[in-house]
Amino acid sequence: MGTNSPKSDLISVTINDTTANAGCLGLMGFGMTTVLLNMHNAGFFKLNIMILAMGIFMGGLAQVIAGIMEFKKNNTFGTTAFTSYGLFWLSLVVIWIFPEKIGEAGAPDGTAMAAYFFML
Repeated sequence: MGTNSPKSDLISVTINDTTANAGCLGLMGFGMTTVLLNMHNAGFFKLNIMILAMGIFMGGLAQVIAGIMEFKKNNTFGTTAFTSYGLFWLSLVVIWIFPEKIGEAGAPDGTAMAAYFFML
């Protein structure tokens, strides 16, 4: 028998991450929903399904997906930023749609909404 050392039997494998950069999707979702919300806040149009749909899909789901993709790339900042803003948008849409339907909590007043937005 030969005098092979245990290290000579090991095989080295290199895995290359070829997934896309999720930052573009996350920033696009953040930018589009933020501009649309600010146009509503400036009084250009009332709250309607356009803002709600953008908040659910681009602001919410797209950013959460981008955050998960950033997690896979070991990017803590991207993960935190995109998932937190995505979940913020989903929670904001829930506040707008279901204020009286969620138990005794009811709709938030102006002070409560100011505190909610301040937390961002």
